[in-house]
Amino acid sequence: MDKLERYREIITKILQEYAAIPYSYGNLERRLILGKDNNNFVLLTLGWQNDQRVHGCLIHLEIMNEKIWIHRDGTEDGIANELLAAEVPKEDIVLGFHPPEIRQYTEYAVN
Repeated sequence: MDKLERYREIITKILQEYAAIPYSYGNLERRLILGKDNNNFVLLTLGWQNDQRVHGCLIHLEIMNEKIWIHRDGTEDGIANELLAAEVPKEDIVLGFHPPEIRQYTEYAVN
């Protein structure tokens, strides 16, 4: 299996597990969007909490140049930790939510 397909499978499995976790409050659900053809993976929160509409991105990952870019991470423990546990090396993970000048100080890839 090539690297791109392996990363797609890892991301899909991790996000499916997050999508299966029910909310304990509000009328909320998680919606998983798998854009495998363009290598974008998004987990949304949708629904109603009290009288407020909720529509937000919980996680957004993208595979670019054989690296996994984390554009948005709204998880408690950090999606990067999940990727590391699935044996994705740190040099293949980019914390895209950090400005480029800050990424050099992380333990992860710069770009």
